[in-house]
Amino acid sequence: MRRVFTKLASLAAVGTLAFAGAQPSQANTPAQPVRAAAADGPAYFVMTDVTREQFVIKLTKSEDIEHARELIAGETTDRPHVLTRIVKRTAPYNPRWSYHANPETTQFFDQAIEVCDSTIPYTEDHLDEAGGAFLPGLVWCDWSSRLVRELPAP
Repeated sequence: MRRVFTKLASLAAVGTLAFAGAQPSQANTPAQPVRAAAADGPAYFVMTDVTREQFVIKLTKSEDIEHARELIAGETTDRPHVLTRIVKRTAPYNPRWSYHANPETTQFFDQAIEVCDSTIPYTEDHLDEAGGAFLPGLVWCDWSSRLVRELPAP
């Protein structure tokens, strides 16, 4: 019974995260200049966390690419952390790790629930457990994540 409760609580937490992670409407945000490079294709960024390990993420949505560039340039401090669903396989642009961030689900956040918090190496070490009680729904939100630089496209 305890195990069932834990799974139900984890699923409820992931559902709550989906609603909490919703972005505000564009009508409420001031217009910002769009950099042409964001429309040219995906962009790649290095993130780190409290462990100082580095992890490469691929962004495909122009608004996320723009936000990432503003974070790196120090133009904003809003939503500095990375939230995504992980994919349990290596990506060519992130060969060191056995998982990667799904570019279609990657977004930024200020605060998130604890059930998705994990560091880069802890996620690697417990990847076989991800998707169950650990990182339910494969949702990963490293609370100490931050972008450090943009990489040229491979």
